[in-house]
Amino acid sequence: MSLASPRIPITMEEVTDPEELTEARAQHERYERNLAWLNAHFQEVYTQHRGKFISVAGEELFVGATPEEVIAKAKAAHPEDNGRLIRYIYLKKIARIYANRWNLGAL
Repeated sequence: MSLASPRIPITMEEVTDPEELTEARAQHERYERNLAWLNAHFQEVYTQHRGKFISVAGEELFVGATPEEVIAKAKAAHPEDNGRLIRYIYLKKIARIYANRWNLGAL
């Protein structure tokens, strides 16, 4: 039995359309503003909302039990903000290790 991952084709395209680039930059700027808001309120958000999903849109916090719920709340309040972010705040504060398993032999 082989544990090798199936090869998935990757397609890369260079975007040069000025309108698309302008919108991508604007979306990134909205995301950065929302991330800055979360970073400024990190302590209170992460201590008060453990075990919940959060979203920040329009530099405003939305809390819910599911990602769909917080996305719906964020979209309803700030439909123009496509730079919203979503996080799950784990119930317990513990050290976590995040890693990706790569099959380097397939590269």
